[in-house]
Amino acid sequence: MKVFYCPQCQSEIFFTNYFCGGCQHPVGYVPRLQSMMTFHVDEQGWMALDGSKKYYRPCRNYQQHNVCNWMVEQDSASDLCCSCQLTTVIPDLHEAKNIEYWAKLETAKRRFLYMTQRLNIFPCAKKTPDDPRGLSFHFLVPTDDQPVLTGHANGVITLNAYEADTVYRETTRISMGENYRTLLGHFRHESGHFYFDVLVQNTPWIESFRQLFGDERQDYGETLQYYYDHGPVARWQENYISAYASSHPWEDWAETWAHYLHMISTLDTAFFTGISIQKQSPLDHELKFDGCPVDSANFHLTVKNWFALTYGLNSLNRSMGLEDAYPFTLSDKVLEKLHFIHQVLMDIVDQKNQDQRFNTTF
Repeated sequence: MKVFYCPQCQSEIFFTNYFCGGCQHPVGYVPRLQSMMTFHVDEQGWMALDGSKKYYRPCRNYQQHNVCNWMVEQDSASDLCCSCQLTTVIPDLHEAKNIEYWAKLETAKRRFLYMTQRLNIFPCAKKTPDDPRGLSFHFLVPTDDQPVLTGHANGVITLNAYEADTVYRETTRISMGENYRTLLGHFRHESGHFYFDVLVQNTPWIESFRQLFGDERQDYGETLQYYYDHGPVARWQENYISAYASSHPWEDWAETWAHYLHMISTLDTAFFTGISIQKQSPLDHELKFDGCPVDSANFHLTVKNWFALTYGLNSLNRSMGLEDAYPFTLSDKVLEKLHFIHQVLMDIVDQKNQDQRFNTTF
């Protein structure tokens, strides 16, 4: 995540802000600029205070429900921003708690989408149920008669809205024996299934994928049921990022994909905030960037920096009496899989917005 500053008063603006903490002007994220912006509101609309005097419109969900802080181009045919256009089903807003859940889900989704924009893989909105390239999100509240399972199918990511409730999510995490469960993690994991279909399936990458992750054509339902009945494979830590990743090649990809996004997004924030870590002994890892990690071809340096950063983050958390920020171990096999994902994404980054599978107009 980049560091944003108010062009009016130079105060720092955070990605989730609605107002500048310094000058109190309204702020919003402008997707076309990939930047937060401060605005002056007059009868013509919201004028950017960056000197351009360009007018924008706040997303309808910004104005009506205060669950979004992204902007819409003045000449856009839609009154929803490019993030909210992807959400096609939301909870019943007559229930006050559902508005809170929806807001938290959208906040996590926007943070996930920000990195897809940086990687040139921002998804297009799903136009029809059969649209093979589009993506849509369904945020559903379960009932006694109709449970909701978080998952992905044919370009539709469904999330149980109760996951936005911290107590529910933590209770689920503990009951399932997980050491990490967040809203952002859900978006990153489920998006992995979508991006597998778009980036790997039916592409020249598929054979290399099968050599690393296994043959995805094996029956998904049967292998998943076997996992739930018998648990993960023995010594799964040697080959997988998580126990669940061992259940099927699709889940291995999705778990590894999510971890790649964890890694690159956190390193991106460290880069823009100027964090560095110096060696205290010859065996220590050093955090030292040679440029922005998002589009860096140097995967070896990315991994070295990640080891240094997560060691520091985990040590800081322990000093505060908290659980580790990144409670995972990366084996050589997992690093090989992460490198494969890196290669797939760098191929997209190198195309510089020429890939028609993704949204490049904001």
